[in-house]
Amino acid sequence: MEGGNSVVYSLASHLALWRLRTAGRLSVITTKLPDQHWGPQGVIARHAAGGWVQMGEEGTGGSVHLLCLAASSGVPLFCRSSRGGAPSRQQLPFSVIGSLNGVHMFGQNLEVQLSSARTKDTTVVWKSFHDSITLIVLSSEEGTSELKLERLLQMVFGAMVLFVGLEELTNIRNVERLKKELRASYHLIDSFLGDSELIGDLTQCVDCVIPPEGPILQEALSGFAEAMGIGFVSLMVSGRVVSATEGWWRLGTPEAVLLPWLVGSLPPQAARDYPVYLPHGSPTVPHRLLTLTLLPGLELCLLCGPRPPLSQLDPQLLERWWQPVLDPLRACLPLGPRGLPDGFPLHKDILGLLLLHLELKRCLFTVEPLRDKGPSPEQRRRLLRHFYALVTSTHFPPEPLDKVEDDVSRAQLPRACYLVLGPEEPGTGLRLIALQLGLRLLLLLLAPQSPTHGLRSLATHTLHTLSPLL
Repeated sequence: MEGGNSVVYSLASHLALWRLRTAGRLSVITTKLPDQHWGPQGVIARHAAGGWVQMGEEGTGGSVHLLCLAASSGVPLFCRSSRGGAPSRQQLPFSVIGSLNGVHMFGQNLEVQLSSARTKDTTVVWKSFHDSITLIVLSSEEGTSELKLERLLQMVFGAMVLFVGLEELTNIRNVERLKKELRASYHLIDSFLGDSELIGDLTQCVDCVIPPEGPILQEALSGFAEAMGIGFVSLMVSGRVVSATEGWWRLGTPEAVLLPWLVGSLPPQAARDYPVYLPHGSPTVPHRLLTLTLLPGLELCLLCGPRPPLSQLDPQLLERWWQPVLDPLRACLPLGPRGLPDGFPLHKDILGLLLLHLELKRCLFTVEPLRDKGPSPEQRRRLLRHFYALVTSTHFPPEPLDKVEDDVSRAQLPRACYLVLGPEEPGTGLRLIALQLGLRLLLLLLAPQSPTHGLRSLATHTLHTLSPLL
């Protein structure tokens, strides 16, 4: 960071934008900022309907600082940072932390909600939980949206509840003890700040993969769960759900996203017995998360109560249900990054895709098609994440179209939009298109040679091809 902490000091003393909601009114206060710039330049993208938006290289070069404080006292509980998508040891000075928390408390005392602030090169989002915990995130990553930061804070608080329970966070008796207990959540929280191959933190949907022999694995999983007497069982590869029981799919948000993410963030082990709270389903009573490695990278996960003990899981029972499906299990191993089976028919121009089922809260995210062409997988992920944040916050409703009751509003809702990145000349510039049909939303990243007049047709055909899978 150029100039050390000059940017965050500037942020504390020159708030660019206050979104103040008082008595249902939105007030905007702006102040003049010092003339300074740092971080990489973004890429200009042209919207299909006209106008320009900033599509930056989110996650490259910039820094993210996450602050957690006790709301009543302002005592910092932890500070986590990342730079360029990797964990960083850089810490904000206490004076800066105090200034950021102080301005938020000042607004609360006036019954004003301060939700976000933006300077030329830094975005800040504040969020309080249960009037007990205040989370603050500062991001200087190019193109970062407030939607992304708001959902990041929701995931972070969910991770805190997952490890220590809601009671410890809403009724803080001993700050130092709470600090020590929260250390167990650092590895999961740090994974939210870095460049992940998953996208559930942003979409709030479960990352899934499509196994080539899904019905066979589902039958084995259901039989094993019934034999064990456990209703919450899933099969995961690299933090993505391959198959799950109905009970597991009924888990609420955010634990449905947090549990696979937690399993994917842990170092490999043959077996684990993890105490976890469920932020939505059981925030005060812990459950046990048992994991068993069937193959390297492929894990069987069980969510249960005091029984059965991990040591009493019968090896013969495991062998009975999983040995006959060993080949289908092996076929799941490459699905971690790819998401789809080899040979799945996709158009040759597709460089990456994100498919969401808005009601089931499941998503399929891959940037593996045509790996040898176009931008790197990391760049593809950043572009799709940024495009999702853009269309979700500005173009598409938060609920499925089928739930919009007003016929007039339904008719006015956009069904598709696209962006062209880079030069306007034909055959140059990556294409991004979003298409929503009913309960499904599809985002595609396409090669420059894909003609703009055919984007909607291509997206519609791809959505119909993928719909039976998710």
